[in-house]
Amino acid sequence: MYGYTLIEVGLLILAGIATGFVNVFAGGGSMFSVPALIFLGIPGPVANGTNRIAIVAQTAASVLAFKRKGFSDFKLSASLSLFTLPGAIIGAFSATKIRNSDFNVILAGVMVIVMALTFIGQKNKKALPSEGPDTSQMSTILPSRARLIWGHLAMVVLGFWGGFIQIGAGFILIPILHRIMGFDLLRTNVNKVMISFLYTVVTLVVFARELEIAWAAGLFVALGTIIGSSIAVQSHVTKGNDFVRWMINAILAVFIIKLLLFTG
Repeated sequence: MYGYTLIEVGLLILAGIATGFVNVFAGGGSMFSVPALIFLGIPGPVANGTNRIAIVAQTAASVLAFKRKGFSDFKLSASLSLFTLPGAIIGAFSATKIRNSDFNVILAGVMVIVMALTFIGQKNKKALPSEGPDTSQMSTILPSRARLIWGHLAMVVLGFWGGFIQIGAGFILIPILHRIMGFDLLRTNVNKVMISFLYTVVTLVVFARELEIAWAAGLFVALGTIIGSSIAVQSHVTKGNDFVRWMINAILAVFIIKLLLFTG
């Protein structure tokens, strides 16, 4: 069991706010929440599983936000999600068997990669789309047979990565939906949040069966992610800001150094 002081609760909520904000702003927000959980004494694999509570909460909130605006693509989202599940289950189960020290090294390496992808995405004018609801029209045309086949097959890879570590899963999922499936950005986001929600629920069950999830900590982070994503959407910051991006990556660099040098 894990207990927390008021200061630690505040830090978890702040980490969640940063996670929710960055997930809308640039993607890869779990780079904040997972290290924050680790630095409060939660073993890496447990932190990896606990983080899924926040992801479920944020994606559920996003699904509801889109639904209230009249945007849903449930039948196709469900079909794609089914193909994520074998990989997600295998990935999550594999992640529960990793030693704590090995997980910290893997996490640091993934954070470096995602940081690089964030900068590359910023240089690309077709930046990562926001998770917030839009008021534009969403295409409902069924993709071609070839696009459907390749998109569903690609979901297997996405499922494994999402189940294994989740961080950066959006950098895999968005190109699948936008490039391979040919969705416009709104339809990409509608499917993205539903797919992420469905496979993350399954991975959370796997982690909960295999490890002692820190439920309270996960709920505090989840509260923060909902607040952070709301702030980002309402303030229209999704087009990005160089100063904020550099500040975010400076903080993440500190996390990486601590993961590699100062955690067991």
